[in-house]
Amino acid sequence: MIKIGVALNSPNINTQYVLMSQLGDTGYALATNCFNTCFIIRSERTLLMVDAGGGNGVLQQLNKVNVSLSDIHNLFLTHAHTDHVLGAVWVVRLVMQLMRQDKYNGVLHIWGHDKVLGVLRWICVHTLPQKLTKLLDDRVLLHEVRDGDTVSIESWQLKCFDIRSTKEKQFGFRLNMREGQVIACLGDEPYNEANRQDVSGADLLLCEAFCLYADRDIFHPYEKHHSTVLDAAKLASELHVKNLLLYHTEDKSLAVRKQKYVEEAKAAYDGAVFVPDDLETITFE
Repeated sequence: MIKIGVALNSPNINTQYVLMSQLGDTGYALATNCFNTCFIIRSERTLLMVDAGGGNGVLQQLNKVNVSLSDIHNLFLTHAHTDHVLGAVWVVRLVMQLMRQDKYNGVLHIWGHDKVLGVLRWICVHTLPQKLTKLLDDRVLLHEVRDGDTVSIESWQLKCFDIRSTKEKQFGFRLNMREGQVIACLGDEPYNEANRQDVSGADLLLCEAFCLYADRDIFHPYEKHHSTVLDAAKLASELHVKNLLLYHTEDKSLAVRKQKYVEEAKAAYDGAVFVPDDLETITFE
């Protein structure tokens, strides 16, 4: 888990930090040495899960960071690639089982665009028993969002935006937290200028960086519709974001990834750069 503590000064907040707990989210789709995309953003009042990785390994990750499925009531899905959505099927399945056992209070809200929600529904209907799937649209609610929509997730406001992917419909978001912080997520493809206003000035930018720019001839990120560390750093500088978190990377350089990625990023960006390992804890202001 990555816990990102955000220093707060508001007299209305009873805790010193807003915590962002990330359950991996460091590896790209075919990574086997680190977990696929899945993270949790939480404060004292609110918890939001974003994507769920590529399989039932998400359940083990949740256990490792002491997050109970009964505490997850809001899930945002960026797109329907396997490394983002298949874990959601397991989350839905286990939540439905808890509901049937009267061990889950309330409703599970799942937010996403029409494509990803359609894929999730199809898999659930065709792979889960009817005694569970009858809870769809009853206590497991699939909420379709469109480009530019803003939804209230408990005490937060989340604005969805289409990242204009050329290979798979995908939404990013700008999350305005009640505590005053802004987290922007670009999904796992390069930045599109159409999303400038949704990303500029964020306190934390989550940006994919498939590999070092220096290693572009080895990993061929541009052919895969991905960015390099240097690309992400230049973007963060241009958009005046305060902190940059790099994720969705190759997994062949884990022993030196953090050091090398930070070194390359700092050549183009003056803010704090985080290159988290799975289950790591970091703090930013």
